[in-house]
Amino acid sequence: VQLQASGGGLVQAGGSLRLSCAASGRSFSSYVMGWFRQAPGKERELIARIIWSGVTTYADDSVKGRSTISRDNAKNTVYLQMNSLKPEDTAVYYCAAAYYSSSLLRGEADYWGQGTQVTVSS
Repeated sequence: VQLQASGGGLVQAGGSLRLSCAASGRSFSSYVMGWFRQAPGKERELIARIIWSGVTTYADDSVKGRSTISRDNAKNTVYLQMNSLKPEDTAVYYCAAAYYSSSLLRGEADYWGQGTQVTVSS
């Protein structure tokens, strides 16, 4: 499975972005998908994860309520809609795929996307 993340960019505080992660290969629906982010000088952190049926879990209280993860199994794509962006949301955002949800909770994944930069200006 190869993951291709896109949709990052420069946005003003209060703005919105939608990140996409397109997966190639078969059995996309078998994977738990997640979005992580890594800010400069900080460790990579899990933002949210979504299983094949669409059930979601948000791991980071700082983005909960402002972000929505979703997936389209027919298009092999997972999305992260982010609203009311803040300068502290500035980071490289990574999508990831794992067989087990617990892997994502440990910061591990079977496959990683290449990352997309999100920069929020004040």
